[in-house]
Amino acid sequence: MNLPKKAVKFLSPLHRFLQHEATSGILLMGCIVVAMSLANSPYAHEYEEFWHLPITLGLGPYVVSYPLHFWINDALISLFFVVVGLEIKREILTGELSSMKKASMPIVAALGGMIFPAIIYSLFNWPGTPTSSGWGIPIATDIAFAIGVLMLFGDRVPLSLKVFLLALAIVDDIGAILVIVLFYSKGVSWLGVAAAGVITASLILINRLRVYSTMPYCILGVLLWIAILNSGIHATISGVILAFTVPASVSFGTSGFLAHSPLARFFKARKLPAIRLLGDKLYKTGTQTLEKQSKESLAPLQRMEHTLHPWVTYAILPLFALANAGVSLAGSTMALWLNTVTFGVTAGLLIGKPLGITFAVWMAQRLKWIVLPEGVTLTHIASVGFLGGIGFTMSLFIADLSFHSPVLLKEAKMGIILASLLAGLFGGLLLSRLLEKTASPDLDHVS
Repeated sequence: MNLPKKAVKFLSPLHRFLQHEATSGILLMGCIVVAMSLANSPYAHEYEEFWHLPITLGLGPYVVSYPLHFWINDALISLFFVVVGLEIKREILTGELSSMKKASMPIVAALGGMIFPAIIYSLFNWPGTPTSSGWGIPIATDIAFAIGVLMLFGDRVPLSLKVFLLALAIVDDIGAILVIVLFYSKGVSWLGVAAAGVITASLILINRLRVYSTMPYCILGVLLWIAILNSGIHATISGVILAFTVPASVSFGTSGFLAHSPLARFFKARKLPAIRLLGDKLYKTGTQTLEKQSKESLAPLQRMEHTLHPWVTYAILPLFALANAGVSLAGSTMALWLNTVTFGVTAGLLIGKPLGITFAVWMAQRLKWIVLPEGVTLTHIASVGFLGGIGFTMSLFIADLSFHSPVLLKEAKMGIILASLLAGLFGGLLLSRLLEKTASPDLDHVS
């Protein structure tokens, strides 16, 4: 059955996801401008003090009080990690990571895009020096910004290239999460780890018992966050663990929905051929729409992702950007720009990312491990490699874990913002030149 291109885009979860990320990238750019403006305005002191306002939560004798910055960077951002975990699980089960044939190219590219930036950063900051702990900062890709730049070119970009960038960023997120767990956790409290283990086992148990309500998972997820927060492992990892235990199967499926819906029963009861023909047409074209209108026909993973994704995209990530992207340039000297941290982060993202991604794909192609998708060349991969150098959200997050010194953190932020802006610019220009020279095949048509 052939459907119009616009209808396919409206119905396709991939297109809706890409549009969400593109909008998020534009919104994040605006938040960076606002944060930098406030940090360098007469209200800079008030801007800084605002994020340190104490926020107290509790009931009776159980009270906790942390600065607003903590609630954003350690609590709210955990919901971002829940969405990341849900996306990873979905891609592993049914998407671009569901088979080794599909996953091999983004995995190879992501590994190259993580190893090269870490090496380049370490060339400026040798192991054992006070700045060496920042090696994880340039390994990350900001999916929202990268997709946002790519989507500016619309349908001229092959769909396979968009899917590759999406899969690359998701594998990149997996690598960044592992790096955070293994290298950026504090002294581990085994009591907290044990409590987290018990809660995780409970999440797995209710999954096995086919509990399809999302509420038990949300309650246990909050308890898991508290346990991991007290374990010494960064609390945001609780979001990924929770996501991987949420059921991806449905309790009421398409066939069950159609069998029990009043519309289905009405058309089944009609005897006139014209009415039955209309019913068959609706069955064929309306199944997906009808299914999405029925809460019971959506898996808990889908329901949770659909609920959280807009909040993360339009509220949590912009708030994170406002709280973390403001860097004061008042009284700045050349030392703010000419230092090993800024150099290492900038070179890692701007040079290491595209070089690592392109080289890894080229080498894997030469070894016949992978085959480039139709309509995609190594020049396309290089342009995507530059877009992979937009590290913003995850890089800022790792920078906050890497450095406790305000000076080093400021230098790292300068490198992240500078490299992300230049990487987006270079990637966009390279892709623009490429699309001008070659007519992109229309891969968005689905039949």
